[in-house]
Amino acid sequence: MASTQPENDPQTEHHADAERDADARALSSTVRLRILRLCLDESLTNREIADRLEKNPATVLHHVRTLVDRGYLRAEPVRRGARGSREVPYRATGRSWTSGAFRGTSQLLIDTFLEEVALTDPDTVEASRLGLRLGAEARDELRTRLHDVLQDFATREPDPDGTPYSVFLAVHEDASRRVTPRRATP
Repeated sequence: MASTQPENDPQTEHHADAERDADARALSSTVRLRILRLCLDESLTNREIADRLEKNPATVLHHVRTLVDRGYLRAEPVRRGARGSREVPYRATGRSWTSGAFRGTSQLLIDTFLEEVALTDPDTVEASRLGLRLGAEARDELRTRLHDVLQDFATREPDPDGTPYSVFLAVHEDASRRVTPRRATP
């Protein structure tokens, strides 16, 4: 059935902007990004998430509900807890990987990375730095190739016996190496 809304309808554009804004708000918290990472390989209840994050379950529930409302987490079938209570496990949908960048995303990802890596044995962190000088075409090629590698691994089935890893990648302009024009000496 064809849409009755014109393609450039301001109401449709406003709705799309509102949806993007709601997604940006949902992903604007290091706690929420860490929840998504925790629920990537296994379904966890709100209490399990709160315990792993060392946060108050009520606070975590607010974050979990926000992520569920925006489709970043999904509730799985209710199960019985150790004392017979009803528990709702949650699982990441993978939608955050395809949500695109929002204003402030880079700093948020850096902050989340720093929180997560602080919990890790420093001897297990592999980090590299590389300085390059690229034209626009080569920079675009680098970004595309890196994205393709990450996309390939993101879409693979996880190895149930494998070790969980996280990858943080940042490509940024190196402000300290910018060429500045030399001043003429009088």
